[in-house]
Amino acid sequence: MNEWWRWLPRKDADSLGFAVVGIGRFGTAVCRELIRNGADVLAVDSSERAIEELRQLEPSIEARVVDSTDEESMKEAGVFEMGTVVVGISKPIEASITTTLIAKDSEGSRVSHVIARATSDLHERMLTRVGADRVVFPSRMQGERLGLELVRPNLIERLELDDRTGIDEIKVPEVFIGRSLRDLNLRKNYLVNVLAAGPSGHLIINPPAKYILNQDHVLVVMGLMEDLQKLPQV
Repeated sequence: MNEWWRWLPRKDADSLGFAVVGIGRFGTAVCRELIRNGADVLAVDSSERAIEELRQLEPSIEARVVDSTDEESMKEAGVFEMGTVVVGISKPIEASITTTLIAKDSEGSRVSHVIARATSDLHERMLTRVGADRVVFPSRMQGERLGLELVRPNLIERLELDDRTGIDEIKVPEVFIGRSLRDLNLRKNYLVNVLAAGPSGHLIINPPAKYILNQDHVLVVMGLMEDLQKLPQV
């Protein structure tokens, strides 16, 4: 399990959508993964070129040129209507910190969760002090992972076997707790195969149909990525 991904937004934040501020490689990766999973996404950047490049990759995305250090501009752009804001700005550090503070503390904002990108330990401490709920040290790959984690908060780990098929380790969804694998019949109802189940670190490989899932259990399932994404969330 990656400790890096423990902080996840609340479900009510998810329902309001996501704003991604700063559309570099990291921000673009977050946007594309969120969109791929059907999330409501607003992308903003001070660079018109960055916004146009993103629109070429994702023509359907709502993307706007915005000075994120200006509170009124952020409000007019609709950032404050989103439940979760990802601040992907790396430089200048002052812009990153100011944007985080605005997103977190502006009056009338519906934002409940701010994830900010840091470039150093000092940057991390400063972001935390102005209210960031989670600070990350990203790469492009981690941007894709963050986007996936935001829309699938019960995902622990994913192994992609190819472009279409993967293996997911997930926390047992609430609606599965207390039910047997026979009762759930995941192969029929969700088109995924159960490879293992049980407490983390003590998994039972190929568990029997009578096996009952508990609250502290995890499931390891294999199938098409589009089918894996249809499994209930925690």
